Amino acid sequence: MAVRLAFAGTGWISKVHARAARLLPQVEFAAVVNHRPESMQTFADEFSIPRTYEHLEDLLDDGGVDALVVSTPNVLHASQTVAALRAGVHVLVEKPTAMNAAQAYEMRQASIETGSLLMLAHNWRFHEETQWLREQVLNQRLGKIIRTRGFSIHKDWGPAGWFTQKELAGGGALADMGVHAIDTARFLLGDPIPKSVFARTGTHYMDADVDDTAELIINWEDGSYSHLEAGWWQPFSYGEEAAAGVYGSRGYGSVFPTRLKLRQPNGPVEMVYAGFPFPRREESVQQMYENQMAYFIRCIQHNIKPTPGGTEGWINMLIIDAAYQSSQSGEVVQIPGPLEGCY
Repeated sequence: MAVRLAFAGTGWISKVHARAARLLPQVEFAAVVNHRPESMQTFADEFSIPRTYEHLEDLLDDGGVDALVVSTPNVLHASQTVAALRAGVHVLVEKPTAMNAAQAYEMRQASIETGSLLMLAHNWRFHEETQWLREQVLNQRLGKIIRTRGFSIHKDWGPAGWFTQKELAGGGALADMGVHAIDTARFLLGDPIPKSVFARTGTHYMDADVDDTAELIINWEDGSYSHLEAGWWQPFSYGEEAAAGVYGSRGYGSVFPTRLKLRQPNGPVEMVYAGFPFPRREESVQQMYENQMAYFIRCIQHNIKPTPGGTEGWINMLIIDAAYQSSQSGEVVQIPGPLEGCY
C-alpha cells in the first residue's frame, strides 16, 4: 500500500525532500501546506500534488495523509509536529527539532503516547562516508575513542530571512549548522549521553539578533569529548562543511576526506582510504537525502521506530540549550538528567 505523503513548507529543503520521495514507487504525493498561496501552487505544480492548504489543521481534518514532512520555520516545528502526530500522521521534521529542548520533549512525548512515528532529518547520518567511518569506530579499529572534532560552517555565505530572526529561528548558526556537527558526533560515537557543555557564541559577520559563530566542547558519559565549530559567513574553516574527525588510542579517522590513519604498536603508520573521491561528489549530497527518505518510508511500512527519532532530537536540543546558557554565563553547564534511561 502506498504511503500518502504531505509537505508543510515549500522552500529549498522541502524541494530536496520531495525530489527524494518521488523516486520511491511506494510513495504517493497527497498534499502541501503553506501560508503563501503562490509559493504553494508553484510547489504543487512542480511535484504534481493534488491538494493545497494554507493551514495544517484543515489538511488534518480532511485526512487522506499517512505522513508529513515538516520543513517550516523552526517556530512552527513543535506545533505542527504534535498536531500531526496526534492526528495519527507520521512525521519527518527538519532540524533543529524545535526552538528549545522543552518543545522537543513535547514532540517526543506525543510520538510515544500516540504511537505515530517521529523522525528527525539529521541527514548526515545517511551519507555513505559518515556511515563508513561509524562502522570503523564501532568495529574498534581506532581503539578507545578519546575525542572528536567537527565542523559545520558556511564559508563566505550565510542564510537570510527567518533564519536570522530569533523569534522565528530560536538561535542562529549554532541551531542551524551546529546541530549538524552535534548529531554527527553523536552518530559516530554511537549516540552517547552528554554530561556537560562549554561554549562561546557571537555575532561578528552580519547584522542580526542571532549568532553567526559558535564553538563548543561537549563531555560525554563515556569520558570522551567533542570539540565542534559552527558558523555562517566565516572567512576560513579547517574542514569542509560537515567534516568530522575521530581520535582513538590506535589512530585517527575522518570524513571529507574519508580515511583512517592507524598506528601499529612498534610498527609503521598505516593509511586506510575508504575509496570515496575528495572533494566529495555533489550528487552524494542529494543521495543522502534519498537514503534518508527511503529509510523513513521503510520505517512507516514496517512499523520500525526510526533513528534519529524524538529522543535524539530532544538530546541534541538539550545540548544546544546548554551551549547558549554556557556562552551567556561563561561557565560549564551540566546537562540536566538523568538521561541514561531515555532509550
